[in-house]
Amino acid sequence: MEYLYDKLKKYKEQEIYPMHMPGHKRNLELMGKMDPYSIDITEIDGFDNLHDAQEILKEQMEEAAKLYGSMHTHYLINGSTSGLLVAIAACTKKGDTVLVARNCHKAVYHGIFLQELVPIYLYPNVDEKYGIQREITPEQVKEQLEKNPEIKMVLLTSPTYEGVVSDIAAIADVVHAYHIPLVVDEAHGAHLGFHSAFPNNSVACGADLVIHSVHKTLPAFTQTALLHSNGELVDYDKVKMYLQIFQTSSPSYVLMAGISNCLRLVREQGMSLFDRYVERLTWFYQQCEKLEALQVYMPWKEQRTNQPYAFDPSKIVIFTQYSELTGVELYDLLLHKYQIQCEMVSKNYVLAMTSIADTEEGFHRLVKALFAIDESLTKKGSRSEINTDSLFYVTNLMLVRTPYEAYNLKRESISLDQSVGRVAGEQIYLYPPGIPLIVPGEQITEEVITTIQEYQAAGLQIKGMQDGKAKTILVVGEEKNG
Repeated sequence: MEYLYDKLKKYKEQEIYPMHMPGHKRNLELMGKMDPYSIDITEIDGFDNLHDAQEILKEQMEEAAKLYGSMHTHYLINGSTSGLLVAIAACTKKGDTVLVARNCHKAVYHGIFLQELVPIYLYPNVDEKYGIQREITPEQVKEQLEKNPEIKMVLLTSPTYEGVVSDIAAIADVVHAYHIPLVVDEAHGAHLGFHSAFPNNSVACGADLVIHSVHKTLPAFTQTALLHSNGELVDYDKVKMYLQIFQTSSPSYVLMAGISNCLRLVREQGMSLFDRYVERLTWFYQQCEKLEALQVYMPWKEQRTNQPYAFDPSKIVIFTQYSELTGVELYDLLLHKYQIQCEMVSKNYVLAMTSIADTEEGFHRLVKALFAIDESLTKKGSRSEINTDSLFYVTNLMLVRTPYEAYNLKRESISLDQSVGRVAGEQIYLYPPGIPLIVPGEQITEEVITTIQEYQAAGLQIKGMQDGKAKTILVVGEEKNG
């Protein structure tokens, strides 16, 4: 038997460069060496209690709030998932109607299930050239709030996995006019607002609850995150109560120390670290303008007027759709030939995640690999049609049951090919990014089946299907379980 710890040690020696989270990038020169066993304690005297912080943890979280400009900031050691569950529970009552971006992470749908909520879905705009999801607009939000006055909360994801940032300030103004809270899943934006090269963060833009994964884009341990609370529209006592429910009662002091060290690094060295980081990103994008067949996403280069969204340049999105390569083939080449592990792959692109902990050598290695691959490819002609291969969900599906109802009705397994018109009884997604292709309660269409089959044929891993092979699917019957 091979043990996980031994396998991790062997992996470390392979010198595969991490173009993926966590944001510390295993950069010991920046982070220093730390023996986790020597500082792993419980709530002993002098070290406070996360769930009733009065001493050092209270001080640390107050410092975090000052850094981000929020009224209250809480450490999350169960990841952004716990922050999303807390936010949804604190903003709603059982059975409420909520307005939710359809490209939210699966954790949002778990929160909807737990609260037995009725979701109304907002579909992001689509980039007509590349087929990826873009922003949610203030106009979309206002239209749904006018049509559905029963909505009690609005929840959006910004930035997207690909780095698209919605106009949260304008959306917050729209939502607050209806006296309801705006929650932003900004898991991929913990670094936003610390340099002029990046968009502002959602705390500064007026969102009521904001969730940040410090481990994704800043140098912190996996599973660490922050929940920011602002304004008076959300009962802060409920936030504190649900923090105790959705987080372990034995929080890791190693993880909390990691958050503290990460934010101290940003506070004390952030200006120089971000300046150096932006210089490296700028150099990288300038080099990639010379690529022929491969294309690196640079929306600021497109000839568009009044572009309705911002872009986070820390997300490097490399498209293959104008070459003979698929996204999976490029991903495999980068890993196996050039020893670069990227974060995510889709049918027609690869995503590399960067942070202030990335080294100059890392950026140079990626550029060298891309040009070596590019020189071996033949550029195809441009596409005229919109390619929606990379949305990770099917648009405009009919919601027949709420997710809670769908889970609690009798379900049966049938052939995927025979499921058109039936109601999905399981959540199906690619991970990453963890956006459900179909949610329990939505009606299955031909497009859903085709998309699942195309993803599987492209070599992408379908998650959530009970059979594990994407041959059968759970659908909803009429009789309640148990």
